[in-house]
Amino acid sequence: MENFILYEEIGRGSKTVVYKGRRKGTINFVAILCTDKCKRPEITNWVRLTHEIKHKNIVTFHEWYETSNHLWLVVELCTGGSLEMVIAQDENLPEDVVREFGVDLIAGLHHLHQLGILFCDISPGKILLEGPGTLKFSNFGLAKVEGENLEEFFALVAAEEGGGDSGENALKKTLKGRVKGSLTYTAPEILRGTDFSITSDLWSLGCLLYEMFSGRPPFFSESFSELIEKIFYADPLPPVPKDSSLPKASSDFINLLDGLLQKDPRKRLTWAGLLQHSFWKDAFARRDHESSTEDSIVSGKMMEHSGTQDSKEVLKPSGQAKGDKSGQRLSHSFRLENPAELRPKSTVGGQPNESMFLLSSRPTPRTSSAVGLSPGEDRTQHSPQKASPLTKIASEHLSQQDLESQMRELIYTDSDLVITPIIDNPKIMKQPPIKFDPKILHLPAYSVDKLAFLKDQEWNDFLQQVCSQIDSTEKSTGASRAKLNLLCYLCVVTGHREVATRLLHSPLFHLLIQHLRIAPNWDIRSKVARVIGLLASHTTELQESTPVTEAITVLTELIRENFRNSKLKQCLLPTLGELIYLVATQEEKKKNPRECWAVPLASYTVLMRCLREGEERVVNHMAAKIIENVCTTFSAQAQGFITGEIGPALWFLFRHSTVDSLRITAISALCRITRHSPTAFQSVIEKVGLNAVINSLASAICKVQQYMLTLFTSMLSCGIHLQRLIQEKDFVSTVIRLLDSPSTSIRAKAFLVLLYILIHNHEMLLLGCQARLVMYIERDSRKTTPGKDLQSSNEYLSKCLDLLIRHIVHELPRILGDILNALANVSGRKHPSTVQAKQLKMCLPLMPIVLHLVTSQVFRPQVVTEEFLFSYGTILSHIKSIDSGETNLDGAIGLMASEEFIKITLSAFEAIIQYPVLLKDYRSTVVDYILPPLVSLVQSQNVEWRLFSLRLLSETTSLLVNQEVGDGKKEANVDSDSNLLALIRDVLLPQYEHILAEPDPVPAYALKLLVALTEHNATFTRLVEESKLIPLIFEVILEHQENILGHTMQSVIALLNNLVACKDSNMKLLYEQGLVRHVCDLFTETATLCLDVDNKNHSETAATLLFSLLDILHGMLTYTACVVRLALQAQKSGSGGDTQAAEDLLMLSKPLTDLISLLIPLLPSEDPEIFEVSSKCLSMLVQLYGGENPDSLCPENAENFADVLTSKEDPKERKLLLKILRRMVTSNEKHLENLKDAGSLLRALEGLAAAGGSSADRVVASLALEILAVGHQ
Repeated sequence: MENFILYEEIGRGSKTVVYKGRRKGTINFVAILCTDKCKRPEITNWVRLTHEIKHKNIVTFHEWYETSNHLWLVVELCTGGSLEMVIAQDENLPEDVVREFGVDLIAGLHHLHQLGILFCDISPGKILLEGPGTLKFSNFGLAKVEGENLEEFFALVAAEEGGGDSGENALKKTLKGRVKGSLTYTAPEILRGTDFSITSDLWSLGCLLYEMFSGRPPFFSESFSELIEKIFYADPLPPVPKDSSLPKASSDFINLLDGLLQKDPRKRLTWAGLLQHSFWKDAFARRDHESSTEDSIVSGKMMEHSGTQDSKEVLKPSGQAKGDKSGQRLSHSFRLENPAELRPKSTVGGQPNESMFLLSSRPTPRTSSAVGLSPGEDRTQHSPQKASPLTKIASEHLSQQDLESQMRELIYTDSDLVITPIIDNPKIMKQPPIKFDPKILHLPAYSVDKLAFLKDQEWNDFLQQVCSQIDSTEKSTGASRAKLNLLCYLCVVTGHREVATRLLHSPLFHLLIQHLRIAPNWDIRSKVARVIGLLASHTTELQESTPVTEAITVLTELIRENFRNSKLKQCLLPTLGELIYLVATQEEKKKNPRECWAVPLASYTVLMRCLREGEERVVNHMAAKIIENVCTTFSAQAQGFITGEIGPALWFLFRHSTVDSLRITAISALCRITRHSPTAFQSVIEKVGLNAVINSLASAICKVQQYMLTLFTSMLSCGIHLQRLIQEKDFVSTVIRLLDSPSTSIRAKAFLVLLYILIHNHEMLLLGCQARLVMYIERDSRKTTPGKDLQSSNEYLSKCLDLLIRHIVHELPRILGDILNALANVSGRKHPSTVQAKQLKMCLPLMPIVLHLVTSQVFRPQVVTEEFLFSYGTILSHIKSIDSGETNLDGAIGLMASEEFIKITLSAFEAIIQYPVLLKDYRSTVVDYILPPLVSLVQSQNVEWRLFSLRLLSETTSLLVNQEVGDGKKEANVDSDSNLLALIRDVLLPQYEHILAEPDPVPAYALKLLVALTEHNATFTRLVEESKLIPLIFEVILEHQENILGHTMQSVIALLNNLVACKDSNMKLLYEQGLVRHVCDLFTETATLCLDVDNKNHSETAATLLFSLLDILHGMLTYTACVVRLALQAQKSGSGGDTQAAEDLLMLSKPLTDLISLLIPLLPSEDPEIFEVSSKCLSMLVQLYGGENPDSLCPENAENFADVLTSKEDPKERKLLLKILRRMVTSNEKHLENLKDAGSLLRALEGLAAAGGSSADRVVASLALEILAVGHQ
C-alpha cells in the first residue's frame, strides 16, 4: 500500500480534517480527508456515487483507505477555496461572474441528474474552486440515487460495521436527522415530507445563484421556525447587491430566479427551460456543440459496457474501475444492496496503520485550498489573501508579564471544552431507537414541526391530554402500555429545542417529577427519567420558577436508595447529569448564583461514589461525563466537584480503563477540573509520580495527548512542579516528539508547553534545537491564519507559534551576551579559574543555537541585526586570541569542545553570507568588526581554521564589492571601502606568498578573493601589482597546470582576465612574466577539450574557461594592436616616435599565431558569444600577422570556414569572415594553394558571390568574388 505525505491542514470540521497531500514517488498533489469512523455511511455514500465519475465540474475521487482510527479519502485538490469563502470575502459577485459560475454549476448538476444522482444538499460550502476558477461539486455524503431511501443505505452500512468498536460507528442521531442537509437551501416540498427530486435540486441551485449576486440567501432567519415559515409562505425579495454602486439585477436574471424559486415544484423551471433560458446567452448551446464529438465516442463505449452487467461489476474499486464518462443514466450501477461490495483499501496484510499518512517535515508554501467536509460540519476555510504573521519581524518585545498573560489565554481552547450529550450518548451506552405506536397514543400524534407551530389553544389542549394520560390511575396492563407508549412519543418530540423548552416550563414537568416518586413500576420511572433528561438536554432556557432542584433531589434519593442496582443507576444518572449541567449553564449565563438552583451536596456525593473503583464501566463513564460537562462552566455547580479525591479518581479511570472513550472522558474531565483548581492535577502527580504522568503523553490517542498537554501547560502557568519539569529532559523530548502529530491543536499546545519551559530555562533551547524544534517551527509557521473563526486550530497554532518565536528571538542576544561575558572573563588568561571554567562549560555549548537560528528562514531575518553582527565579531576576536594562544580554553573545557565551538561559530557566519541581502544593510559593521578577525585567522596554525576563514573572507568580500549601494548610505560605505582596502593591503596581501604556495584548495579561495576584488575596483588591481603578486600568480599556473579544470586554475584564469581587462593594468609586467606562453598553453589545452566531441564529462567547465581565455586573448591582441597603431601614427606624423617597442611586442606576441588553427574550428560553435570573440581574435591576428601560420587553412579548417559561411546569415558576420579569409590567402601562397583544393569552401564562396539583394549582401558578394578571383589566378 502506498504512503502519502501530508503537507498542511487546509480545512477542518467537527469530525474531519482535510490535508494537502502527495503520494510518495509522485509530484501529483491531492486533497486527503481524514475522518472519524462514525462518518462511515456518508463517506461510503460519497465513494459509491463518485468513484467512476470524471467530469470537469465534479471533484474527482481517487481512492480511499481505512486505518485503525480513521477513514481516509483521497480526492482531487482544489486550490481556490470554497464558493462560501468567495462570497464571504467579496460580499457579492457581479452578474457576469454569477453567469460564468452558474454555467459551471449547471454543467456539473446536469451531468449528475443524467446519471440519476440527486445532490440533495447544494450549498456554497460544498462547491469548490479550482485554481483557474472552475467550480466543482464536492462532498456527496448526502447525495443519493433518484428514488432510493438514503436512510436504508446508511442503516445497511452501519449494520455491516456491526455498530463499530466502542460505539465509534454508532449513529449519533436518528437516521432521519442524519440524512438532512442545510435547511437554508432546502425546497419547501422537502420540508413537507416529500422525497428529494430533480426539481428540489433546482430550487437549491436558485438559492445559490441568488446568494452569489446579493451576498445572502433568499430565505434566512436565526430562528428555525421563522426560517421554515419564510420558505413556505414568503416571496424572496428582488436580489440587490450589498455594494450599491454595482449594477442592479437584469430582468433576465430576475426571471431566471423567479422560475427556479417557485414554491410549487410543478411550476418550477425544468432542465429544458433552464438550459435554454436567455440569461445564459447561449452558453450551453456552444458547450453542446463543442462536446458533441466526445459524447458520441463515450456513448459508443457505454453501449459496449451495458447489458447484463450487475452492480457488483460496475462498483469496482477505483483502481480497477472502467469508468463511464457519458451522460447516460447509470442509476442501477449506484444501487448497493451490500456495502461489503465497496470497501476501502487497507495496508498490506490487512493490518491498518495510521503511519501510512506521514506529516511532512519539509516546510512548504501555503496553498489555500479546501475540500467540502462531511455533512453538518463547521468548516474552517483559509483565506488565500492573508499571509502568516509569523514571517514578519516582531517589531516590539513583550514584557514578561504581558507574555505570560497572553500565554494563559491560550491554555484552554474551544476544542478542549467541547460538549457532547450525557443522555443517549452512544460512546457511553448504545440505546435502542425509541419507537411509539400512534394507534394507541389516544391523542393526536403531531409531528415535531407541527408541534412547534401549534397555536396556544391547540397547545393547551394537547398538553392537557398528555397530562391526563400520564396522571391516569388505571392500573391495567393496557393502561400501563399506553402510558409507556406516550412517554416514548414524548422522548421523540423532545429532541426539538423549541418543543423541549415549551414542555419544560409547562405543568407536565411537575407531573413528571411526581411520577418519578410514585410511578408503580421501574419501566415507567425509567421512561419518565429519560423524558426529563431529554428535556434538560434540549431546552434553550430555564426559568427560575421551574422546579429543577426538586427533580435533582428526587433523582439523587432514588440513586442512593438503589445504589447497588447498576441498571437503575444507568437509567437515572444521565438525567441527573443533564439537569445539573442545565443549571450550571444557566447560572453561568446569568453570572450570579441562584438559590433556587442550588444542587444538594448529596448529589455530588452520589456522583463521586459512582467514580470509584469497582463500579461498572458504564456507571463510571456516566459520572465522568457529568463532571466533564459541568466543569466546562464557571459556576457554583462546577465548584461542588472540587475535592481532594477527584483528581486521583479520574486518573485511576484513565489509567485502568480498557475502553478508549471512557479514558478520553476521564482525562477530559480532569483537564476541566484543573481549569478551576490546578491542585486537582497536582494531587495526581503527588500520588502516582511525575514520571508516570509524563509517560502518558506517549498515548496513541490524539485527544489524550491534547488534554495531557493542556494539563501540563496549566501546571507550568501556576508554577506547580515548575523547577522539576523545566529540568526534565525526557519531558522536553517527549513534548517535541508530539510536534510530529497530524493534529494542529496538539502541535500548538506542544509549542506552548515548550515556551513555558524556555522562559524558565533557556538551556533547554539547545536540546530543542538538537531535536529539530526549529524545523518544526519553520514547517508550521507557514500556516496561513484563517480569516473568520478566531478559535480555529490554525489561528490557535499561529498565536502559540508567534509567542514562541518572539521569545526565542528575544532570548538570542541574552545567550550571546552570556557567551561574551564568559570569554571576556578568561581573555588573555592561560589558566582560567574553576569558576570561570564552569561558566565556559555552561555558556559555550549554547553556540549551536545561533547556528540553528541563522539557518532558519523564520528566525534569520529577525535575529541577524547590527547588534548581533557586532556581538559575533567580538566572539571572532576572542577566537583569534584563542587560536594565537593568548587565551587558553583547552584546559578549561577540553580540546574537542574548544574546536567544536570555533567550528560552529565560523559555520554560523557561513550560513549568514548565503543571504547577501542581510549584509547589505550592515556593510560597515561586517567590514569593521567581522573581517579583521577573519583576516587574522588566515594566519592560523590550524589548517582547518585557516581554510575556513579564507573561504569565508573570500565569499564575504565578493558579496560586499558586488553590492550596489543606496544613495543614503554612500558616505558610510566610502569609509567601509577604505577600511576594507587598508585591511587587505596591510594585513592580508603580505601573507599571499605563503598562502599561494599551499596545497589545494587554499590557493583557490585566495585567488577567488583577488578575483572578486579586481573585478570591480581598479584600486585593487594596482594593489596586486604593487604587492608583487604577479610572479606568484604565474608560479601557481605552473604548479597546477596539470589540472586545468580544477578550482585553482579556474580562479587564476579569471584573475588574469580581470588584470588584462583593466585599463590601468601594467601589461608590460605581465608580458615579462610569460603571459603569452602561458596563454598559448592554457588556450591550446582548453580548446582541445572543448573540441573533443567524445569528452562530455567536463564540457561545461571547459566552455567557461575557454570563454575567459578568449577574453584574455582578445584583451592582449587589442593591447598589441593599440601599441602598433600608435607607433605607426607617430611614424607617419613625423614626430619621430620609437617603433622598437611595438616591434618587440609583435615579436613577443608572435606565438599567438599558433592559436589560429584552433580559433577557426571554434567558429562553427553553437554558442554565439564564442563565435563572436573567436572571430574578433582571428581578425586581429590575421591583421597583425597575416598568414604567418602556414597550417591555418588546412583542409579541416577550410571545411570549418565553409560551414560557418553557409550557416551564418548575418551580412556583418559573413563580411568579417570573408575579410579574414581574404587576408589569409593574399598574404601566404600556402593558404592560396589550400583554397584552390578546398572544394566545399569554393562552393560556399560561389554561393555568396551569386547572392544579391541589399547593399550589405552586395558587399559580401563582392568580397566573395574578390577571393574567388585570387584563387583562380
